[in-house]
Amino acid sequence: MIMKSRKLQSPRLALACGTAIALLAPLPAHAQDGTPSTQLEEIRVEQGNAEGDTNGVGPVKGVVAKTTRSGMKSATPLTEIPQSVVVVGREQLDDQSPQKLDEAMRYVAGVNTSTYGTDSDTDWFFIRGFQAEQTGVFLDGLSLFQTGFGTFLIDPFFLERLEVVKGPSSVLYGGGNPGGFINMISKRPTEEPLRYVETGVNSFGNGYLGLDFSDKVGSSDVLSYRLTGKISGGGWETDKARDFRGTIAPSLTWSPDDSTSLTILGSYQNVDLTHTSTGFLPYVGTVVPSPDFGRIPRDFFYGEEDFDTYDRQQAMVGYEFEHTFDSGWTVRQNLRYANVSLNEDALYPNGPSTLDPTKLTRYRFAHDTDVSLFTVDNQLEGEFATGGLQHNMLFGLDYRHYNIDQTQATGGFSATDLDIDPHNPAYGVAVQPALGSPYLDNEFTRGQLGLYAQDQMKFGDGWIATLNGRYDFVSTKIDDRTAGAPGSTDTDEGKLTWRAALAYEFASGITPYVSYSTSFNPATLVDPVNGLPAPETGKQWEVGVKYQPDFMDGLVSLAYFDATRNNVVKSQWDGTRSRYYAIGEVDSRGFEASLQANVTSGLKAIAALTYLDMSVAKDLNPALIGKMPVQVPDLTASMWLDYSFQNERLEGLSVAAGVRHVGKSWADDANTLRVPSATLLDAAIRYEKDNWAIALNASNLFDKRYVASCQSAGSCGYGAGRTFMLKASTSW
Repeated sequence: MIMKSRKLQSPRLALACGTAIALLAPLPAHAQDGTPSTQLEEIRVEQGNAEGDTNGVGPVKGVVAKTTRSGMKSATPLTEIPQSVVVVGREQLDDQSPQKLDEAMRYVAGVNTSTYGTDSDTDWFFIRGFQAEQTGVFLDGLSLFQTGFGTFLIDPFFLERLEVVKGPSSVLYGGGNPGGFINMISKRPTEEPLRYVETGVNSFGNGYLGLDFSDKVGSSDVLSYRLTGKISGGGWETDKARDFRGTIAPSLTWSPDDSTSLTILGSYQNVDLTHTSTGFLPYVGTVVPSPDFGRIPRDFFYGEEDFDTYDRQQAMVGYEFEHTFDSGWTVRQNLRYANVSLNEDALYPNGPSTLDPTKLTRYRFAHDTDVSLFTVDNQLEGEFATGGLQHNMLFGLDYRHYNIDQTQATGGFSATDLDIDPHNPAYGVAVQPALGSPYLDNEFTRGQLGLYAQDQMKFGDGWIATLNGRYDFVSTKIDDRTAGAPGSTDTDEGKLTWRAALAYEFASGITPYVSYSTSFNPATLVDPVNGLPAPETGKQWEVGVKYQPDFMDGLVSLAYFDATRNNVVKSQWDGTRSRYYAIGEVDSRGFEASLQANVTSGLKAIAALTYLDMSVAKDLNPALIGKMPVQVPDLTASMWLDYSFQNERLEGLSVAAGVRHVGKSWADDANTLRVPSATLLDAAIRYEKDNWAIALNASNLFDKRYVASCQSAGSCGYGAGRTFMLKASTSW
């Protein structure tokens, strides 16, 4: 079974901080020329599921974005951000039809997705070789931190765009991994009326209905709403698996003038499923055939249909406030409260049976998890000049309060009646093995208060310098109720992170840059003797170039990076219990190339290439030094071409094809078990006429059988097989 590894405690303090920074806003009252620094861009909403203004940075046209907030927390051209950033816009999401968040990043350089195969309740992804779905998930600029089984699920249907920022970013966002993070931007009210309905069904019989409406509230000129909803259910790739889920996300924007806006965002989700994973299977039987039972079928259902519980209740509510003063300075406050409650009780495989090697043994696993997460981010941004320097300054104060109450228990490891033949499974076993005492039973609470500043300086004829600094105060409390546990652990710590970068914009559209950035990530596992280990730290050098050509609408990015992750927590069994030590170190060096281009009026192109050279530099086991971490492919590459016919006879018809290559990786820490590479083909065909559209998407068109990755010799996951998605939509 795979573990989904995983006094600043008053929200009132955060709200008080927000009020304080708002009062400071008028003090630095004037920009150099006395004009507002925030430029209002034209907003154009097209017919259908169109993308309007997305958090102040304008829409993605085709597959090319011009600006983002994620890399600098202020609306900044992508070419001026001194690290790699890739934006996946609404049009690309519609063209490729991903049904999960990790599927939406299949064509992003530096990102390896769906590493545990088909898994309907978790999005798995690595960025630059580092696992990122725990500390690297943000929604509208606010963290969706997760640990253990306390995961948040966001359906791509509810997003306007997805932004992937690579490299350490603690200087703006607090604790996180050195690989990077993703920031999802929610749909929000549009300027023009929107009426959109979409329905679809895939080749496994899983169908959905999605609704998306936006308009002014009555006759008001200052209030607008958006209501997005989706309901889905049916089969999945594994036999007998099924799900039923529904999500609704209302939003309301109040904009009394061009200088002030308040957007309230909410969502509620319910998921009920019978497990649908193609993961947690042994290396011998997936990557290589077993001498006893060959290869396990990809659609093998290892659970019991009548003994399989998974219930999820997820809710979020928050707001985004922004006001620009006459001086040009802007104050913002973004706030959200999120809660998720999950309950699971099911059977999982545990390798070949010791009594009958032609069968797999199974065990019972259950958890009960409740998570609450409060986040608030206060910002003050303005422009001014000093001598020959033009400054864009950002000051911020953010706060995060996270709480998870969780129990996890297992049982039935020696129950031979749970053994199952992967080729001729006999279901209907009465699951009798009782769960043992919980091996995990605790309440984990963490508060994080961060104070940060950023100065982007332009000088000379094209020079751009960026300086960032941040200090975080982190308070952690763990009440461990597990039998024999040390009880309560309280830790307070502080950490400084920073970034420095220099770039030069040539008139030709070429912008080379160099940057150095750091990160930290507080530990979540407690050593029974020494308490909470020291936080992980990270550092990275990145040298790159971005090119925005004048002969087409596109962006080309090249980057070389050298990152180090220190104080990686390693475990060791001392004969009676697991001990945890912050002693590990991993180096990640690599090269990335990325292209997004609207080549012509009918042709869109996306391409990505990543080469990674990762190695363990420090470990409790000296034999592992120099080895490559598991699950990390050495080479990934992809290309997507989408063409819309321009002549009258074929007007409205579009065709697309994509190829994805996932390189070889290791299945064990000692690098003795290799997972082979795989090359997959995707395709799509669409037809649009008036306000109607129909599309057929196919992923893994030739049904390539492959293993996505292995966390160990006992836990591998099949990559998704051929999947067709037929969808139709209309707007009015």
